[in-house]
Amino acid sequence: MTHDLDDRMHFAIDLAQRAGELGLKYFRDLDNLTIESKGHQDLVSEADREVELFIRAAIAEAYPQDGIVGEEHAAVTGTTGHVWVIDPIDGTANFVRGIPAWCVVIACARNGETVVGVIHEPSTDETFYARLGGGAFLNGKPIKTSNAASLSEGSVGTGLSNRASTKNVVILITLILGEGGVFYRNASGALMLAYAASGRLLGYLEEHMNAWDCLAGMLLVEEAGGTVLKPDPKTVIRQGTQVIAGGRNIFPKLRMLCTGAFGNAAST
Repeated sequence: MTHDLDDRMHFAIDLAQRAGELGLKYFRDLDNLTIESKGHQDLVSEADREVELFIRAAIAEAYPQDGIVGEEHAAVTGTTGHVWVIDPIDGTANFVRGIPAWCVVIACARNGETVVGVIHEPSTDETFYARLGGGAFLNGKPIKTSNAASLSEGSVGTGLSNRASTKNVVILITLILGEGGVFYRNASGALMLAYAASGRLLGYLEEHMNAWDCLAGMLLVEEAGGTVLKPDPKTVIRQGTQVIAGGRNIFPKLRMLCTGAFGNAAST
């Protein structure tokens, strides 16, 4: 099993890097990029669709019996219990505006549990990766979550979901600031989870994330020694989850903040 996971991880690393090269070609030629709106602050580009098709084709060739779930195209049902969960470009709003903060996200789940996670940021040539039980790495070097116990020791990544009330995010940010903390947002939830895994951020919080944005990063945080709010393996791929992830010492504080901000989410 470990050998299989290693194979899947190395496959995903290579694929994410190749997909990132394709994404960079579009990124360097934004004047000719076709962009559409999927809704409020929700964009999709020709690059998103083409990069996802590239990733899907590679998975279908290497693991033809596996399932595939991605942001831009219909899900493929598999027979092995393994499902590849992909976001070709997380941070599309940055991508289409020329901001170099976007990434390729590839996760592999087995019966709803994430076993491989890769987040590749082409603009910096940084590849964060992990497999279940194998630790977390950035470009070959082990990474660890922050050991800070106080919010005053760093920044907390925050997301803004169009599937949750914006006023809850305002409450969350107010609570972070009230604890002497600082909030950080770069419009790529996956990248911020990778930054939490590598100790650049204390943690990352978002009321709701889709599976393709969060599964890889949550595995990275856990394998880097941190703690995450465990999603329901039966529903996470289809329905997404609330995300609370960070260093072990700060996690209880992060969870308390989210209870304060999101606790009344069901009634709003």
